Amino acid sequence: MIIRFETVYEDGCWSAHAIGHSIFTDGRGFEELLKNIEEAVLLYFEDELEPEEQITILTQTELQVHSVARASGC
Repeated sequence: MIIRFETVYEDGCWSAHAIGHSIFTDGRGFEELLKNIEEAVLLYFEDELEPEEQITILTQTELQVHSVARASGC
């Protein structure tokens, strides 16, 4: 099973939601977010998983980059 997440960094916090499933989570850092995604997915599907079934989690990250004016030098 493959579960796709969109992840966004906004206002100092990471958030994620699964595409096609009602799974939402967040984290202060990206590593914390990944751990929270894994936990949320396992909880969401705990009653549906077969003993040896694996879940693959794919993340798509969106970042906003602001341009910075550069001084020209000689």
